Parts: sequence; structure tokens; C-alpha cells
Amino acid sequence: MTIKNIDAPTLKKWLDNQEAVLIDVREPAEHKTANIPDSILKPSGSICCGDIPDLGKKIVLHCQKGMRGNSACQKLVGENSDLEVYNLEGGIEAWQQAGFPTGTHGGKTLPLDRQVQLTIGSSVLLFSLLAYFVNPIFSLAAAFFGAGLVNAGLTGWCGLAKLMAKMPWNR
Repeated sequence: MTIKNIDAPTLKKWLDNQEAVLIDVREPAEHKTANIPDSILKPSGSICCGDIPDLGKKIVLHCQKGMRGNSACQKLVGENSDLEVYNLEGGIEAWQQAGFPTGTHGGKTLPLDRQVQLTIGSSVLLFSLLAYFVNPIFSLAAAFFGAGLVNAGLTGWCGLAKLMAKMPWNR
């Protein structure tokens, strides 16, 4: 099977008609901050076909912006090529922009992608300043973070995001 993208209005219609089961593949802290009502939390790093409830409904995955959802869909289809899964295009952000309701569980953590951006940006800035004012060798640390970003862009795998997902504030 192939992975199909759907938009927020289509998902809303399916959920209203009880035609779909929705799985949130973000991290627990992100789910606490904002979630689509009745979504099931199964983080993308650990999701497998055994996690998918067999309710005879369409299976829709979502994340923050759509990228992790698509990756999780690919992982599931890789495990079971007969599985038909849908990815919410634009993730929960598209859901919110469409004006559909979200719930919270009292979390106040930044989304994982923004945590990664802040960590890399501040690290590159710090090591660049250290290289300029203290010792040029610090430029290697800035280059390390740049290489990590290039790798993440090319492969879709971000080691820093995997590490940050395990931090206590993201549990």
C-alpha cells in the first residue's frame, strides 16, 4: 500500500463519522501541550504495527507539522506492506489553523522541533563567539552542529531530536 496524505477537514469528517482512528506520533510532552481529542499517543520512535488497534477503521497518523507522521507511516508500511495508513498533512498545526478544537493535559513544553532549533542555534552562536574571541578551535564544534543539520536534512534522522525526546521535560 501507499501512504496517503489527507487534510484536516477530511480528518474531521472521518472522526465525526467514527470512520478513523487517530494516532499522535509526537512525544508525550508535546501531546500534553496540545492534542486532537480522542487521539492515541504512540511516539514515532517506538511505534510499530502491534501498536495499531484493529478497529476496522482508517488509520491516520499525525505529528506537529506532518514530517514525523509521514516517517511513522513509512515505518508501519515497511513492517506491513498491506497496511493502509494516512498522514495528516501539516499535522496538528494544520488542524488548529482549520479552526478545529484541541485539548491539553496541562503541559507547557515547546514542541520538539523548536527545542532542537533553539539548542542548535544557541550552540552555533556560542561556539562561533568562542572561536572568534577565545580560540579558533571552537569553530569545529559549530561545524559539528552544522554537519548534524545537513545529515538531518538529507536523511530525515536527527540524533539531537532523539536525544532531546528522552529528556525528563519531554516525558
